[in-house]
Amino acid sequence: MKQIGGILKKFTFPILIAIALLWVQATCDLSLPDYTANIINIGIQEKGIDSTIPTVLTKDTYDIILSITEKKEEITNLYEKKSLSSFSKKEQEKYQKKYPLITSEELYFRKKITKEEKETLSHEFASMLLFIETLSNKENQSTNSTMFPQMPGNSNLEVWQQLNHATKNQIMTHFKEQLQNYENSMLEQVAIETIKKEYQQIGINLDELQMDYIIHNGLIMVGIASLIMMVAISIGFIASRTAAKFAHDLRKKVVTKIMSFSNKEFTEFSTASLITRSTNDIQQIQMLFVMLLRIVVYSPILGIGALLKVMGNSMNWVIGLAIGLIMLIVMILFTFAMPKFKLIQKLVDRLNLVSREILTGIPVIRAFSTESHEEKRFDVANQELSKVNLFCNRVMGIMMPTMSFIMNGVAILIIWVGAKQVDLGTLQVGTLMAFITYTMQVIMSFLMLSMVSIALPRAWVSVKRIGEVLAKENSIQETESPEDFKKENRGIVEFKDVYFRYPDAEEDVLEDISFVATPGTTTAFIGSTGSGKSTLVNLIPRFFDVTGGKILIAGTDIRKVDIHALRDKIGYVPQKGNLFSGTIKSNILFGAEDQSEENMKKAAEIAQATEFIEAKEEKYESEISQGGTNVSGGQRQRLSIARAIATNPEIYIFDDSFSALDYKTDVNLRKALNEETTDATIFIVAQRISTIMHADQIIVLDKGHIVGKGTHEELLKTCEIYKEIALSQLKEEELHG
Repeated sequence: MKQIGGILKKFTFPILIAIALLWVQATCDLSLPDYTANIINIGIQEKGIDSTIPTVLTKDTYDIILSITEKKEEITNLYEKKSLSSFSKKEQEKYQKKYPLITSEELYFRKKITKEEKETLSHEFASMLLFIETLSNKENQSTNSTMFPQMPGNSNLEVWQQLNHATKNQIMTHFKEQLQNYENSMLEQVAIETIKKEYQQIGINLDELQMDYIIHNGLIMVGIASLIMMVAISIGFIASRTAAKFAHDLRKKVVTKIMSFSNKEFTEFSTASLITRSTNDIQQIQMLFVMLLRIVVYSPILGIGALLKVMGNSMNWVIGLAIGLIMLIVMILFTFAMPKFKLIQKLVDRLNLVSREILTGIPVIRAFSTESHEEKRFDVANQELSKVNLFCNRVMGIMMPTMSFIMNGVAILIIWVGAKQVDLGTLQVGTLMAFITYTMQVIMSFLMLSMVSIALPRAWVSVKRIGEVLAKENSIQETESPEDFKKENRGIVEFKDVYFRYPDAEEDVLEDISFVATPGTTTAFIGSTGSGKSTLVNLIPRFFDVTGGKILIAGTDIRKVDIHALRDKIGYVPQKGNLFSGTIKSNILFGAEDQSEENMKKAAEIAQATEFIEAKEEKYESEISQGGTNVSGGQRQRLSIARAIATNPEIYIFDDSFSALDYKTDVNLRKALNEETTDATIFIVAQRISTIMHADQIIVLDKGHIVGKGTHEELLKTCEIYKEIALSQLKEEELHG
């Protein structure tokens, strides 16, 4: 996990940029319902009058407000008296058209007002405007007599102005008591209606005012929506690009780690599993990365913001009900789906394993006519994975319509409850619509987080599987302070009391192996199957480490030198010639890209590969398919040998590499090899006596022990096992040929 976290640190800046953009997007999303509510409440219902503090007043209304308010100073400072002559000639036409009454009398215009002043004076103005509306309403005498019991039923504003100070105070005291029966929303609505009448008296075109307000707020909403679109595109780009780069770096780190594995680690992680981890698992992590950036960060911002917007609303219990239902459904689905998500990756491993075995073993499958059996085996693995995937998809399929039902049900419930409040005048239609929108945003936030929480287990399994690979300690450890090879002992290989046991094995595979191989000589190994020949030569390039004793090259323990420096000295040809997709040229120069074309052709000539290469139309540029399946076994082996020769190493290891060659090619190859590699140390593992009988030193192995060491002639006299092998392959007269 630390390794994955280390890669993430590289992407701190784009992640922070994405989070900042998500904050902007959420803020914009949260502002849109307010603008919608304003267009309905203010733009449509209130003719665009957005405040209980009028922008312009007649002198009579202004005087009455001053006579009844307790905040005379604030209101005096807030308004400025102006006549038509107060404006320039250019402005006069504009103001005369907008405020026709200004041609006959002075008007009071509101100055710029701060947000704090607006909040402080809004309720005061609403109360005063209600008072004026009630006072001037001659038709509603019952209201007048209730609100103003000291005045005649037909009283109006002129009568109010004629009352003495004591009577006014008495009436105002009674008015304030009656004011407690009014909801703030109702008070504001009455105040707005009074302002409409005031504006009509001034001559203001309310239809034009309404349209200006709607267009202004509509354009703001279009701007916000455009910003949301641009931010969403930017976030998508950043999230996708960052996730792709993160997956690239993670995949590179995983593959680099796998490349450092010894054979021990490869036995612990199957090849199919490592392929799945390097591809499918990292793809899952990449998808998780995008989800974290796009949903996990965004949803809480949106959900909490929407909750804060509706805080204090009487219908908040509806949101609580919706969240409770969603959490209940998610918990139920989570209980059923979690085990299945954990199982999916294992089943993908299994399917990859079966597929790989079938594809690589097709010749054997066809030879034994077991196609139907392998098809059934693949079908079983395929069906197991399909069943689990179908189950998970069905869970997701059930979840979406269920969540949709909850969302629509909640919307209906809000409308049903809210309609009653609208009818009572305690809630406006626009506010109800905004509440529905905010509720949907809260529910969507929980829904998105729920979807992530269901998808998270599968991705988390992938994170753990990748973490297992990255955290795996290599059994082949490099020294922190590598030593250099001693130049005076160049090419000398010495085994000193070497023991080796495979991991978790009960017995040693090799015991007490000691010998010395010098430059210019060939050391051959022979023995029955399972005697440890290949294991022994695999210890030289440190495919495994010895469990006892030590191996010296140029007088230095190979565990104390840099592993790459060690392997640069070795030309290794395995039992099975493995070629890579590309060309003949790229395969020969696989480990020696800096070599010239002349040296490449010379390596091919020594390996006896020139004849079949030159016979091809494109010669060295001829294509090699994956695994070298478009060339024969012998040709594949010769190209593998040429690849080792091209590196011009100090040590050659041929692990039964001549078995696919005919006798003539075998003889010619070894002859050319001896002529060109006079300064190199050569190790040959072979089953054929004819391949090794001319070696300078032959080591006979039996059950992991050296039972014979010497030349061909010496071993015929001193080693019974060697003699038995020789006689089983050659006639008596051929043994001394």
